[in-house]
Amino acid sequence: MSGEFLPQPSPPGEPRPVEDRRHMIRRRALTLLIIVLLIGVPAGYLVISANQSRASGKDKEAKYSATGLTEGWPSKVQRRLYQVPVPHPAWWVASYETNNWKTSRLYVEFETTDAGLSAFLTSLGVQQSELTRDALTISERDRDVSGWTLAGPGTWSGLVHHQKAPAPTHDIVVNHDKPGYPRVYVVSRTVP
Repeated sequence: MSGEFLPQPSPPGEPRPVEDRRHMIRRRALTLLIIVLLIGVPAGYLVISANQSRASGKDKEAKYSATGLTEGWPSKVQRRLYQVPVPHPAWWVASYETNNWKTSRLYVEFETTDAGLSAFLTSLGVQQSELTRDALTISERDRDVSGWTLAGPGTWSGLVHHQKAPAPTHDIVVNHDKPGYPRVYVVSRTVP
């Protein structure tokens, strides 16, 4: 590398050469740019991150402060813990979980086929023949919490599936108004 492009240091005691005005402006602009990048970019990132975090918190707050069901499948953990094996195919799936010191509940509703209903009940250890016509087995309290009316004309059937603790108890109501496509309402209760 040749030395003609590198600035040569002044010997001690000699005055430094006067800096060209254009060079000084360029150096200051470069210094300002570096400062802006070193401070501005991380600051901008923090602002964006804080806003995203705040928005995420508001979404979670809205989700968990809601009364009634939220559209979407319960998580795999919830389905396993509450033993609610939503069948395939199923659509119009919604769920809601409540927890307190005494009882935890998972509310789930979905629409499925006749075969899906049969598979769902079989996976719980009960048969479709155990459904009792006109039995609305979900309590008034649970209907209020979930927002289910479960009233009016229709062909309703239900059952309560009791299990030995700590396994959950299932209150199940089925609306058979749409032939071949039953609508299923489930409340699964566990005692911690």
